[in-house]
Amino acid sequence: METEEKPEAQSPEAQSPGEAATGSTAATHTQPEQDATNQTAVQQTQVDICSDQEGEPCERVGQDRSSPHEQETVKPADDVGNSTATVKILLMPEGHMMTVAFTIGLTTQDLKNHFASELRVPSDCIQLTLNGNAVEDHQTLMSLGVQPHATVQFEMSSLDPENYPIKPVKPQQECNMPDVITVRVQTDADTYQDVVVEIERATRKNPFLGGYRHKVTKTEYHHAGVQTMAKRRTDRGVETFSRDTQTVHVKNQAQQCTITTSTQMTKPGCYISNMKDKLITPGRYVTADEYHSKRLNAVITIQTHTRRWLAKRLTTQLRLDKELRLAWENEPREKEDFALLYNALEKWRKEEVEHINATLCGAERKAALCALLEQETQFITSIERHRIAAGERNQEKAVQAFLNKCAAPKRWKASDGIMTQMDTPYTIRARELRDLYCSITLSYLSQEERLDVLLTLKHTVKEHDCKLTREIVELIDREADLLTRGVKESNLEGLRKRIATLFLQYIKNPTFNPQVSKLLRVPQDPEQLRKNVNFCHGCSNFLPCSEFSLTVNACMVGLCRHCKEVDNEARHRENFSCYKTILKRLRKDESEVNPDAKIPYLLQEQDVRYLVDVVWGAQSALSAWNNLHDLLMVRWDKFCEWSPWNCILLTKDEAAAHLKVENIEKTYGTIFICNIKHKHALAQKYFSQIPVMMEYLHDVDSQPVAQSLLLVTKPITTVTK
Repeated sequence: METEEKPEAQSPEAQSPGEAATGSTAATHTQPEQDATNQTAVQQTQVDICSDQEGEPCERVGQDRSSPHEQETVKPADDVGNSTATVKILLMPEGHMMTVAFTIGLTTQDLKNHFASELRVPSDCIQLTLNGNAVEDHQTLMSLGVQPHATVQFEMSSLDPENYPIKPVKPQQECNMPDVITVRVQTDADTYQDVVVEIERATRKNPFLGGYRHKVTKTEYHHAGVQTMAKRRTDRGVETFSRDTQTVHVKNQAQQCTITTSTQMTKPGCYISNMKDKLITPGRYVTADEYHSKRLNAVITIQTHTRRWLAKRLTTQLRLDKELRLAWENEPREKEDFALLYNALEKWRKEEVEHINATLCGAERKAALCALLEQETQFITSIERHRIAAGERNQEKAVQAFLNKCAAPKRWKASDGIMTQMDTPYTIRARELRDLYCSITLSYLSQEERLDVLLTLKHTVKEHDCKLTREIVELIDREADLLTRGVKESNLEGLRKRIATLFLQYIKNPTFNPQVSKLLRVPQDPEQLRKNVNFCHGCSNFLPCSEFSLTVNACMVGLCRHCKEVDNEARHRENFSCYKTILKRLRKDESEVNPDAKIPYLLQEQDVRYLVDVVWGAQSALSAWNNLHDLLMVRWDKFCEWSPWNCILLTKDEAAAHLKVENIEKTYGTIFICNIKHKHALAQKYFSQIPVMMEYLHDVDSQPVAQSLLLVTKPITTVTK
């Protein structure tokens, strides 16, 4: 259905007074003062759409308001205030015109608020004038005599033109067409609806498509551009990538060669040399199958080289990983590493002994056992050699860490979160001694630099006169004399090591370095030393209590840690690092679930070993898996805090499934639950001997537990005669 819009011209006398604006604006435009003066009437179009007798739509353009249709669709008095009117505002003194569609039931104050936001001027500074008279803020457009769909023109000026001048914010457009028109559309048989239509004017500049100019008048005539936008191609649903689809503009252009060429053939009276002619013969015709086969072979070749490159990169990475693994195995660093090596050695020895006993007998068996003993001895020697080298490296790192800890400034955290550092005379003294020790242990120094370091060391130790300082000074003088005589540095290594060792003793003496008194393992107070010292029956040494590993039910001190390690390496060769791993995993899991957990941090490796080996039998409670490296200690009841009497030993997969159980009583069987409760009772009885664990123990009656172990349901068979 098409609608034809035709503006009607009205005389200035026939114009109605204005209409008020609504909250939503249909259009706002500015026109120059020349348009306002030249246009003597406001154009408004009313289009009524109806149907004729044959059902075809027809139009009544510019219908009189007193027609029967108009009389039948007169709106009630309550709906008149919701009708709109065209309001034209003449901005003074610039003379720009602004047009807006506004509801006639609203006040002029609403009109001011609308234009205040458009012009960025306070509404209190805006004054509206109609026919030379000022309009009050409480008056509505309806009270001013504005009819629905009529047009009214106000003059707007500023009460404070210096601070708030009224200027249009949109560019001017030279057009005599109206900005807003009203179209009446029939929505039902006897119902009509007035629709306010905004006329949009394109602000873009039309493209130049060529033209011509009159030779006499010099007037230019340009070709008109097509206003209709280019029709978009229909989407066929197939994504294509080609040059044709990417090209937007298609253009055909002829081109003339700069040089005109021609050909000349030999003919009677004209000779053409054929010295530079080339004989061109056509090649073999290539079919489509041959072409695709050639491309397939090329693809296969590329894939072959690519896969070779990927395989080569993978093998290189595997080779590097293997080298790193071998380097790690050949260079153990910690005690756990050597315990693991001795454990592997013991497994290998047992396997070899079993193989010899199963395959040999008599003298051959004895000879094989002797060879095995010699090979085991070589392995032990190699392990100990690595232990000595690792001990030297660890000793150097420990000394450096000790010196750094002595020279570190005091630190504390303030209330605002800023870390504060403070140096004391003791820390400054420790830092000077640390730097001097590092200078002495440096190698590849020149003779002059070495003499300067020795002179500084001599002046430092001379501050205190004792047997140790006199010995250090004597060694310094001896090295300085040998350096001046040209002795090689390789011959001075022993002397330099003695100087460094004695100076380290000087640093560890609290008399010369007061800061070190807080870091010494052996307390300087004899009374304190006498209370915390025990005698080791293995190495016959008096050692502090921290060097002994005691259990909760131990009655005597026994051997120290070092003696137990030596005995383990000589006899059992067991690896206890798995218990340390289980305890470490337990602390990590509990810290994530309950940051305030304390029981896992009270346990030691010996306690975890007893809990795993004695209570749980060193195997999973569900599957009886006995590889300790795969086992975890998790909660039995996940809603209660972990404790030795609320735990279960499971594998990783079993632990993940167990923690998803909501109701333990319904998931597990009665006999299995009784066995777990029995193990919890054993663990509670063992750990109740520790005074620190007493406050965490729950009040559990052992008698009901014992009774529950005996209550196993069994069918009873009765025989009746």
